[in-house]
Amino acid sequence: MDKPRIRFKGYTEAWEQRKFGDLGTVAMCKRIFKEQTASEGDIPFYKIGTFGSQPDAFISSELFVEYKEKFQYPEVGDMLISASGTIGRTVEYTGEEAYFQDSNIVWFKHDERIDNTFLKCIYAIVKWSGIEGSTIKRLYNDNFLKTEFFMPSVPEQMKIGAYFAEIDHLITLHQRKCEKTKKLKKYMLQKMFPQNGTNVPEIRFDGFTDAWEQRKFGDLGTVAMCKRIFKEQTASEGDIPFYKIGTFGSQPDAFISSELFVEYKEKFQYPEVGDMLISASGTIGRTVEYTGEEAYFQDSNIVWFKHDERIDNTFLKCIYAIVKWSGIEGSTIKRLYNDNFLKTEFFMPSVPEQMKIGAYFAEIDHLITLHQRKCEKLQYIKKFMLQNMFVQGRE
Repeated sequence: MDKPRIRFKGYTEAWEQRKFGDLGTVAMCKRIFKEQTASEGDIPFYKIGTFGSQPDAFISSELFVEYKEKFQYPEVGDMLISASGTIGRTVEYTGEEAYFQDSNIVWFKHDERIDNTFLKCIYAIVKWSGIEGSTIKRLYNDNFLKTEFFMPSVPEQMKIGAYFAEIDHLITLHQRKCEKTKKLKKYMLQKMFPQNGTNVPEIRFDGFTDAWEQRKFGDLGTVAMCKRIFKEQTASEGDIPFYKIGTFGSQPDAFISSELFVEYKEKFQYPEVGDMLISASGTIGRTVEYTGEEAYFQDSNIVWFKHDERIDNTFLKCIYAIVKWSGIEGSTIKRLYNDNFLKTEFFMPSVPEQMKIGAYFAEIDHLITLHQRKCEKLQYIKKFMLQNMFVQGRE
């Protein structure tokens, strides 16, 4: 097949099969040696480990100017690509003053027959010659240039490239909004809860002036958990999801029967709607609100706090995010025992103020989840369209 399943209106011609070597050459910066770099300096030097993130090495302005004038250097719009490690990561060069590790970070030097935004898409789907399915973690120039792919006319390339550039822009936008919201949450958790031995927070809602009271969890309730489920009582498929500590907050990989679920739910402890389930082993403090779904949870590893009306569950979730657990803070212990839980101290205001605080952070969490889901949806769309807007090979 030499036409994609989905394409823009007005384009009907077959795509042509080409090798990269038919269209250009592989280019890279002049080699920089370790002794020419420093941990601080004028010009960021990106190695394969920092490609696409934050640099940890720098070169002098003088060396940068000299090498940029004498040797190969990317032009604005060139798509830099990782050629070792995780092969195929791309970063568009936008004109910033920076230098890139030779042979590990390269770009394709080509003429006007191929558009760079389309080239970025090809990098996302191409099967590199000689290394596909191999354990080799290096894309050599010869493999690069021998690799075949299908390409349409330049106008169609540009339409396709612009479409995926817009998807990438939206993904980046939601990722940035998500990170910004996470930073806001971290800042407000520091400011809206008492710190450093004080009993009032720096920031609070209007109308609340009373000092917060110090309490232990044990003053307010008890630790609860589901009845133990043994491995032989589970299956890889079934009626009721059984969440172990490894699948807590994600997708279950074990199930129990409806009959066992009903029996254990009636006879033993089981969370109520609104209870904040918390991980008590591994990464301690991960929380999931129980919303009423039929599910079962691994005893002692996933617990909840059974309390009275003196504490609000949405506020409790915030406390879990900042609390220093008694007896295990700074320890290598990866288990939150009931005794540690109940002896842990924290500050709490009146219930109306708790509810205001809890609602505020619940809204922040909602925004974080919203941006994460939009990212996931866009990434799914991108994956689907990459499979259907390109010729994948002869069928």
